[in-house]
Amino acid sequence: MDTSKTKTSFYRRLYVAWLIDSGEARSVPDLMEATGMPRRTAQDTLAALADLDIDCVFEQQAGERNNAGSYVIHSWGPIDRQWIATNLQQIKSTLGYP
Repeated sequence: MDTSKTKTSFYRRLYVAWLIDSGEARSVPDLMEATGMPRRTAQDTLAALADLDIDCVFEQQAGERNNAGSYVIHSWGPIDRQWIATNLQQIKSTLGYP
């Protein structure tokens, strides 16, 4: 059965937020490596987290230049982080991620 674009988009956002919050991927290159998604998709997905009321911000490293730093989740908003943990394999499988 084909998965709807709405569901895959939602799952992609949840998974990206999970990767950031778990520390597995905290930059666009890290997200690209972890998921295989193109740079633009990773950037668009990060920007779309706000649509789910997930508060994700880029924190610049002190004394560094040129966007040296990482993304951090400050709040999950209405999203249940534990649901993502419980359903992580299903999410990854639906998205075709390793």
